[in-house]
Amino acid sequence: MRAIGQGATEYLVLLAVVLIVALVSVALLGFFPGMASDAQITQSRTYWSGASPISIVEWSARSNPSAERGIMYFRLRNTGAYPITITKIFAKNSTNYISQAYLSAGPANFSSFLALAPGEESFVGYGMGVASTREIDFYTTSGCSDPYKLCGADSICQPTAPYGTLVVRNFGFEYVTVIDGQPVTKRQVGTAPLTIRCGSPT
Repeated sequence: MRAIGQGATEYLVLLAVVLIVALVSVALLGFFPGMASDAQITQSRTYWSGASPISIVEWSARSNPSAERGIMYFRLRNTGAYPITITKIFAKNSTNYISQAYLSAGPANFSSFLALAPGEESFVGYGMGVASTREIDFYTTSGCSDPYKLCGADSICQPTAPYGTLVVRNFGFEYVTVIDGQPVTKRQVGTAPLTIRCGSPT
């Protein structure tokens, strides 16, 4: 009986140690929101690459060393059966959104370059070797004033290594599609946070 009791006690002690380590790990991930795990990044990429009707087939993120903001690049694909025109990008809640990107000639509405036929792709942001810029900026603060600056990110990229992670909850799009000849405005908000490992700002 003593051996059985001792074995049960050792098992309970071992289980307690495992639970404490797990709780500490979860607490650290919550305390450092910019340090998302590989699993979270993979889950986000899997979710968004398979999303419909707007999927993100390529992305990158980095910081702008001259300001506390994250800079993004997305390549978007219309995976649906109808043409769509993206008009807004959301973060965190329905009041945090942008409707424009900053081109070399100044701000431009998404609708001017994000009208996609089924299977068609286009991009917003800059990076990944694209020839022109369609800048959008992410901030963790509130009260963004410019139409291409999106507030509400949980974390943004850092200018020095480790560069961190761009994390945006309730990320999504508003778009207009035409069904049976009638324009219909819809929203697509992700159930998985947008989670992207940041690269070097240079």
